[in-house]
Amino acid sequence: MAAILARAGAAAIAAGNLRRPQETGNDSRRRTRNLVVAAVTGTRPEVPQEGSLERPAWSGETPLSRLVGALIAFKPLYFLMKLASREVIIRTAEKSNIPWREMTKQVLESDVYEVFESIRDLNLVYPDYYLNPFHAYDEGNLSWLAAAEAEPATMSIAKRAIPEAGSIDEANQIVRGNWLNAIEEHHLKYSGNCQINDILDVGCSVGVSTRYLAEKFPSAKAVGLDLSPYFLAVAAQKEEKISRQNRIRWVHGNGEATGLPSKSFDLVSLAYVCHECPARAITGLVNEAFRVLRPGGTITLTDNSPKSKVLQELSPVLFTLMKSTEPFLDEYYMLDLEETMRQAGFVNVHSILTDPRHRTVTATVPF
Repeated sequence: MAAILARAGAAAIAAGNLRRPQETGNDSRRRTRNLVVAAVTGTRPEVPQEGSLERPAWSGETPLSRLVGALIAFKPLYFLMKLASREVIIRTAEKSNIPWREMTKQVLESDVYEVFESIRDLNLVYPDYYLNPFHAYDEGNLSWLAAAEAEPATMSIAKRAIPEAGSIDEANQIVRGNWLNAIEEHHLKYSGNCQINDILDVGCSVGVSTRYLAEKFPSAKAVGLDLSPYFLAVAAQKEEKISRQNRIRWVHGNGEATGLPSKSFDLVSLAYVCHECPARAITGLVNEAFRVLRPGGTITLTDNSPKSKVLQELSPVLFTLMKSTEPFLDEYYMLDLEETMRQAGFVNVHSILTDPRHRTVTATVPF
């Protein structure tokens, strides 16, 4: 399998005329320092390099994508891919000094189960796509193991994006710092001086992105909403140990139909959510965000960038393992996200690479 994919991947890279620039260790360290300074100070960072394609050759309806899809559809091979993908993720995290197994054990052996019952909405109907296996979990996000492993997995996102960073904290300073700075810059430019008083973090998982938003905008009231009561229980338990001006409220709900009042938020965020959703769900999420935002409010979506040079040049083995655990990845890469936001009514739609792997797309509800 690896040999077939390697040949196919090499052909795709050649067809896209993708070339890797040579970078010395000093160049890499200098670039990392510059990125950290930009993220901390709020100055505009060096924009990461885009690939030469609109999206990766391994996505969509390309021959390479169809080949990978056929391999994944073969159940015995899919089972092996799923196991391999999980092992690669954990091993990579632990090589980056993320104590994956220790963090997971701490959650599973805690009193998080008591929080679960108070946060779960028994009347919530899950959308069909959410019941599919993904991220190498048969139950998707509806399991304790997925919830317990979510934070170390999230920490890994930053280190994969900035592999040359000296630590996880440094990587997060860049990835999260650039994301938050892009939000603040957009809102200041287009909101008509509207303050960010109310924040909704859709698909908040175990609350990592919600906590970053609450710390960036400490006077605002933040709500974290997710379809997984398991994730929310972990988020709520962690929040109990944190002292802040405004406590984060956790809501078990569907981001496509939140049930929250119209025009009640100044900022709606979806962080690393859309690539896990079919196109119809992404459209629903964007439409609902438009409904709950006040005039002048900002939507922000951060996720994998189809134009990322790094993602376009992933090795065949890596992109095959990734696709085996992300059933809606092709739909995400094929969707014109910016146009979807315009169709929902948003204006001032802007997209920028905020790190070598991820884009942040921001837009405004018109007055």
